[in-house]
Amino acid sequence: MTAKTGTGADTPPASGPPSAPASAKSASAPAPAPGKSAPRQTHGGPVLALLAAPAAMGVSGPTLALSEAARALAVSPGTAAWLLTAYGIGMAVGTPLLTAAGGRRGPAGTVRAGAAVLVLGAALTLVAPNLPLAVAGRALEAAGAAGLNVAAFQIAGRDRSGRAPGLVAIGSAVGGTTGLFIGAAVAGTLGWRATLLLPLLSLLALVPALRLAARTAPQPGPATRTTATPSAAAPSRSLPLPLDVLRDPGFRTAAGLMLALSTVNFALLYAAPRRVGALTGWNGMETGAAASVATLVGALLSWQLIRAAPVLGMHRMRLLLAAGSLAAAALASLAPWTAVVLIGSATSSLVTAGGQGLLTGAATGRLPEARHGTAIGLFNLAFLIGVAAGPAVAEALTATT
Repeated sequence: MTAKTGTGADTPPASGPPSAPASAKSASAPAPAPGKSAPRQTHGGPVLALLAAPAAMGVSGPTLALSEAARALAVSPGTAAWLLTAYGIGMAVGTPLLTAAGGRRGPAGTVRAGAAVLVLGAALTLVAPNLPLAVAGRALEAAGAAGLNVAAFQIAGRDRSGRAPGLVAIGSAVGGTTGLFIGAAVAGTLGWRATLLLPLLSLLALVPALRLAARTAPQPGPATRTTATPSAAAPSRSLPLPLDVLRDPGFRTAAGLMLALSTVNFALLYAAPRRVGALTGWNGMETGAAASVATLVGALLSWQLIRAAPVLGMHRMRLLLAAGSLAAAALASLAPWTAVVLIGSATSSLVTAGGQGLLTGAATGRLPEARHGTAIGLFNLAFLIGVAAGPAVAEALTATT
């Protein structure tokens, strides 16, 4: 991770002793100023993981309660699946919108905006008397959850070691894989509608996350106000579209690889359980349990991948992530043995969770600090496009075989 974030050394958060870089950059900068502009190094990975994990629970949590929801809303189970589809669309749309809405106030603004939209959507979902209003509530809820997810990565991205982003990615993966079981338990005790509200669990981390955002936010000193502000402000007015981010080779490589990893992973989350069921004859609960355990193990093992990144270097790590995803797709799609199919699912979960943590830093490493929030929002949008595209790709491929 140090190799890919080293280019951000011109920003106060990345520096060690603050006085040396400041004097090298500007001879006119007063000596005490850099001390004021350096943020405290507070990683807060577990808090940020808790902020992001419930967003992923919202994807898988209602799955086992869809038939009950269909009966209550007087629609077919296939039509009730729009409660899941709307959530995926809401996350994809909400990522850039909530990033822009909170962008002027930094990650703290994104957290507040995301929490407000999340509560609004959950309230609509809770009282909706029919499917269209419930779908609208789910889309709003997902948009708010996406904002919290982006904010978690924005705050974690200030940890130059890459460990905080890694914890957030692992937390998100664990939330997605355990959501099936948590949703089933909630449906059995509180009813099907409660499974649609699992993203509200993010609010448990709201106050600590806001504190983290305040502690890690760079505070401009006199040198920043006199020299950096005019030049930094101009691009934000002249670039309504993030063209500078999209032109950056480091960002394009990281976002493109994340899109591929995410698409393969969510295609396998859709197709691998079907293969396991076909090979074993297990029922839905048994198949879902086996697939969930496999993906959870892979997500937890991704921490070892993140720890190995400084030794391997980012170039080798990118190759490893791509090769792991291809191998996972081949194993889960072609192997005639259940255990190997599950190993393929675990491998895909491992490289996707690890890649989301590692590639977040690579996406912003060559960009100025002021553009990190926008870059992370677009990077997460690439991940969410994969979330939406994966099942569609899997369905299209299985329909032709």
